Amino acid sequence: MSYSPSGHRVVTGSHDKTIRIWDAESGAVVGEALTGHYGVVWSVAYSPDGRHIISGSDDSSIRIWDAETGATIGAPLKGHAYSVRSVAYSPDGRRIISGSDDSTIRIWDAETGAAIGNPLKGHTGWVLSVACSPDGRHIISGSGDSTIRIWDAKTGAVIGTPLKGHVYSVRSIAYSPDGRHIISGSDDSTIRIWDAETGAAISTPLKGHAFSVRSVAYSPDGRHIISGSDDAAIRIWDAVTGAAIGSPLKGHAFAVQSVAYSPDGRHIISGSGDSTMRIWDAETGAAIGTALKGHALSVRSVAYSPDGRHILSGSSDSTIRIWDAETGAAISNPLEGHTDSVLSVAYSPDGRYILSGSSDSSIRIWDAETGDTIGAPLKGHAYSVRSVAYSPYGRYITSGSSDCTIRIWDAETGAAIGNSLEGHTSWVLSVAYSPDGRYIISGSVDSTIRIWDAETGAAIGDPLKGHTGWVSSVAYSPDGQHITSGSYDCTIRIWDAETGAEIGDPLEGPTCSVSSVAYSPDGRHITSGSTDSTIRIWDAETGAAIGYPLEGHTGPVSSVAYSPDGRYITSGSYDCTIRIWDAETGAAVTSPLKGHAHSVLSVGQSPDRPSSCNPAHARLGAKPDLNGWVRDSEDGLLYWVPQDCRSGLHSPALLTIPLTSPKRSVSLEFDDFAFGTSWTQILKSAPS
Repeated sequence: MSYSPSGHRVVTGSHDKTIRIWDAESGAVVGEALTGHYGVVWSVAYSPDGRHIISGSDDSSIRIWDAETGATIGAPLKGHAYSVRSVAYSPDGRRIISGSDDSTIRIWDAETGAAIGNPLKGHTGWVLSVACSPDGRHIISGSGDSTIRIWDAKTGAVIGTPLKGHVYSVRSIAYSPDGRHIISGSDDSTIRIWDAETGAAISTPLKGHAFSVRSVAYSPDGRHIISGSDDAAIRIWDAVTGAAIGSPLKGHAFAVQSVAYSPDGRHIISGSGDSTMRIWDAETGAAIGTALKGHALSVRSVAYSPDGRHILSGSSDSTIRIWDAETGAAISNPLEGHTDSVLSVAYSPDGRYILSGSSDSSIRIWDAETGDTIGAPLKGHAYSVRSVAYSPYGRYITSGSSDCTIRIWDAETGAAIGNSLEGHTSWVLSVAYSPDGRYIISGSVDSTIRIWDAETGAAIGDPLKGHTGWVSSVAYSPDGQHITSGSYDCTIRIWDAETGAEIGDPLEGPTCSVSSVAYSPDGRHITSGSTDSTIRIWDAETGAAIGYPLEGHTGPVSSVAYSPDGRYITSGSYDCTIRIWDAETGAAVTSPLKGHAHSVLSVGQSPDRPSSCNPAHARLGAKPDLNGWVRDSEDGLLYWVPQDCRSGLHSPALLTIPLTSPKRSVSLEFDDFAFGTSWTQILKSAPS
């Protein structure tokens, strides 16, 4: 995140692979997002004259952009072997400096993009931050090896010995405006001030943050220092005495990843893992304007009302929200009643009722107009209700659960009809009715799809087999002739609904699990949402991908749905937002519907916890202590994260662990994490 030299614009880089420019006064987005990178954009900076923007990305490249038009200038700057974590301009704007996960720093010609000299080598860990001295003579770098190094900007030679004092990774570094001092922020939760000439530490570390310090910066007059931390707070410090000034600036719901002063020193901006940017009064610490709020955690399911006027969303924050489909505004207060994550939502065919399934093992029916609950919760499942659906005429409800069963309910009375449908050997993740209401289909963790007689509950034929991973989503074509399924094997498959035979080859394209599939109302297209954060549109007849993936979400896409007229697609994501897209062009329609406070970047389900265990849910706000332990609200130990993996702890419910390849990782979701003295009963109590 960076201010333009004039202070009129702010540029930000994001996990959604884009760069955005904002009006610093109004907070409005200026123009379209700058796209071109193929990975997370870790760092952005304006050139000293404000004409250009540079960006460093997970795709190992640096790009130069025209700050006015947003157009890319020249080819990407390539040379680093892994992610580019930090970029900076020299004071005269003629050089670009970059730091990378390959442990090197590189210098580039800002006009030609050519690499200047050999890489600067010396660090033994990732280079997480780089900066130029105000006179342009020196470069400083902060690293995962816990040290800071000073380099001669002209020769690339290292100057003196490494600056040592931090005990964990150095996340951020900056020069004072007069070039006499260096500040650093670290994963050890402290800020240190150093003499830029001698490399000696000045005074004791600045302490106050509870967790990692992600970003530090000097005020333009050099009198103050600001810091942003994983404790979600921003602090202001006296640069001479090191004393904390006033109370922490609070408002973000999760880690503050970047902070900066406006050129005139009047304002502070901060960017956070809660997907928002905030502007603060630098003198009073008061927040200027507000951030959009709604759900407190990730969006798990979305649905359109039958008339297309409203969008429904269910969230890990246990609430359901209704949104105006045209304006994106939240309508009324959240629907509250569930005691755990809302995993699935649906409208009744006449639009009068809302149906929800939850991790609290219950189904609830709501009045769509008033938001009041209707009757008592529908209970019968032993574990989480993963999917719910109305029959075409609204008389029946079907539900799929982590207890491996499907149930049918009377929509009017809420009474269970007959016995549970049994056949799957693991969780049922998705259920749907055929358009004529005669059949129910289900997708399961056992990698199969089953077809059931909706009246008798009898299984029809053999399971549909072909997927090699969990079947996360199933849907009927509008004419009832075909079934489509999305799976953790990263493919979409199409099946003949009558014979169960697979039609054609699997649809391939997503690079991660397919979490949701839906047919367009005319049956010509299939839309899929994936944990690779994209939405894709497919030709339902040929299986060919239509256009490019729809990109904009910064976390896994958990749910997709078409508007009743087929003109729009809506998507819900673990990035805490809902997005609306033009189904024909793929363009985003309006701004994201925001409400979630935690950036959740990946998903992998864990077994339901037994009632004898204590839930360690993300809403507890747990964070790792200095020894790497994540604790609950009562200070109980939950789990331990190794030092080299702590930067991947996006929330207490999600840990992303990078692998050897810079573009591959493993993600662990703790959304249903269980622990306690009865931990030996977890395996015994969980469904097979």
